Order: sequence, then C-alpha cells, then structure tokens
Amino acid sequence: MHGPVSSGWLLVALCAATGAYCLLRMRSDVEEQRRAAGGEALMGFGMAAMAVPAAVVTQPAWAWPVYAAVFGAAGLRALWAARSGRHHLHHLVGAGAMVYMSLVMAASPGHGHGHGGSGVPLLTGALLLYFTGYVLLAGVRLVPVPAVAGTAGGGWGDRPELARACRLSMGIAMLAMLAML
Repeated sequence: MHGPVSSGWLLVALCAATGAYCLLRMRSDVEEQRRAAGGEALMGFGMAAMAVPAAVVTQPAWAWPVYAAVFGAAGLRALWAARSGRHHLHHLVGAGAMVYMSLVMAASPGHGHGHGGSGVPLLTGALLLYFTGYVLLAGVRLVPVPAVAGTAGGGWGDRPELARACRLSMGIAMLAMLAML
C-alpha cells in the first residue's frame, strides 16, 4: 500500500495484533465464535500483509492475484454462511473490499494508484462510506459493553468487549487502506 512508511508499519502492527487475538478467540467453546474468529484472523493477517509499505518491500507481481483468490474464497464462504445470519454479510463486504484492493494494486503499473484520473473511484468511495458507517456503529456498540468475568470459556477468547474492539480496529484499518489506495 502507499502512504508514509511509519503509518504503514503501524497499520501492519495493528492488523497483525488483531489477527493474533482472533487466533486466540478460535479456542472458544462456542462454535459460531470460533468460525467468526477464523475469518477475522484471515482478514487481519491478510490486511497486515497487504499493508506492508511499498517503499520498504515491493510485493511480487504474483502476490496480488493470490490475495484476490484467497479473499475471493473467503467471500464465497461468507456468502454461504450468510444463509444462517445476516451478520456474515459484513465479512462478505470485507472480503470483497480486499479483492478489490488486490485487483487495483495488481492492475497499477509499479503498484501505484490504480486509477489514473483525479478523484475517488465510485467503488472506493462506496466502500469508504460503508466502512465509515461500520466503524461509527461498532464504536457506539463498544461503549456500553461491560467486561464480562467468568464467561463460557473464561479466557481471553470469550471476551465480547475485546471481540468488538478487534472488529472496530479492523474497520479502522480497512478505512486507512482504502484511503491509501
């Protein structure tokens, strides 16, 4: 991705830490939480890999189509899971955004900006609006959630306030990545 190197590394650290916490959440006793945590871990680590500053490490040309394929498969899985609950639609939008960013980066010469004209492309703008709304809503939902002691698993993986904070941080990271596109 493009932008200042220091903010790029902060984005990498945020996404990697979020992905690591999601791996920890996969130890939950609640099956639905394990599934969601697995998808969120993939998203966190994928975002971390894509956010490595281009000034430091240039992604090989084959990496962008691989990202698109991985997140395309994740999107299909989210679409299938959406049959049981509409909350999976957010995962579908997130995976679609990752596919979109991968394709833009693959199509851009020298991995510069994928759009040649001035302004923000329509799809980028729509995704920015969606994730802005998601971040605001996630932030509001986070505020009143008290810490729950002694939940089902009793560990870090079953803390709803941390799971919501994790989702909020990934939404903010997605906004940053779309803005740097």
